[in-house]
Amino acid sequence: MGVSNTATGRGALQLNTASFNTAIGDLALASNFLGTSNTAVGSKALEFNTTGIANIALGDGAGSGVSMADAVICIGASGANVSNSCYIGQIFGATSSGGTAVFINSDGKLGTSTSSLRFKDDIKPMDKASGTLFSLKPVTFHYKKEIDPAGTSQFGLVAEEVEKVNPDLVVRDKNGEIYTVRYDAVNAMLLNEFLKEHRKVDQQQATIAELQSTVAQQQKGFESRLTKQEKQIEGLASGLQKVSAQLAAASPSAGGLEVSGPRPQVVVNGP
Repeated sequence: MGVSNTATGRGALQLNTASFNTAIGDLALASNFLGTSNTAVGSKALEFNTTGIANIALGDGAGSGVSMADAVICIGASGANVSNSCYIGQIFGATSSGGTAVFINSDGKLGTSTSSLRFKDDIKPMDKASGTLFSLKPVTFHYKKEIDPAGTSQFGLVAEEVEKVNPDLVVRDKNGEIYTVRYDAVNAMLLNEFLKEHRKVDQQQATIAELQSTVAQQQKGFESRLTKQEKQIEGLASGLQKVSAQLAAASPSAGGLEVSGPRPQVVVNGP
């Protein structure tokens, strides 16, 4: 039964009753019964799919984890029963140094974010545009169970809240609904704020260095004046000592000349 099916390989589509399926490889889509528009290329590709629709599997054993889900793409991976999902093997745990992050748009197009001057127009300093970061509210959260059964703790932002602060920082889906945050743009804005604060610190340090230099010069001048005053005081003290020595030498007890005549009297006016 079924029409427009293609089967090549031992046991491929052996139980099939549906239409528009392509199975190439031993036991490819071997369990398929009611699933339509599936494509399986590789030995045992989508082997256990029974009712799933529009699934694609490429590679030996690819899609072996899919049985009833729809629109699952598995390339070199077993996948899982999660509709509208994509699984690609040999990526997780593989390090690619010197590369760049891969992004995907709402049309499913994979690509990278380019930074070369030749791809850009209307270039100007970010300046105060990054100031909106201070209105963002980072949160912790868990994805819903159907998304992440493990309930791993997450850290980030709520896209709807970000949209209120800066609409340019959110990504929307095909229906125009808010989907996620442009964290790469947030990182660039954080860099701008960091550089602005760094320049402020440099200016403050330059001002402090200038003030320290001024204080040092003033202190040096003060110390120079103080040294002069100390020398003057030392000169006066030396002079007083000489006068005191002369007076002591002129006193009668020291054999000096006694001054004749009445001694001066000191009169203190008072009541």
